[in-house]
Amino acid sequence: MLVISTREFRERQGKYLKKVKEGEDVVLKSRENGSFKLVPITEDDTLMSKEEFFNKLDRSLQQAKEGKTVRVSSSEEIKALLDSL
Repeated sequence: MLVISTREFRERQGKYLKKVKEGEDVVLKSRENGSFKLVPITEDDTLMSKEEFFNKLDRSLQQAKEGKTVRVSSSEEIKALLDSL
């Protein structure tokens, strides 16, 4: 694990972002703001606002009320459903 100052990070951002991408843990320490761990975003990560999340949840609940659901009862069906997404 590398622990670096925010100043060091600003001076050599490319170097440290490459290390994070390669799997190295990098922590930024700031006297004023505390510590932060750099983490790369992967394909599996989803970024959405709180508003988008609740809108999506509301649409899903409405679909369930309308009977627009899919019933799965086996692990194979679950895997097939997840693979189709």
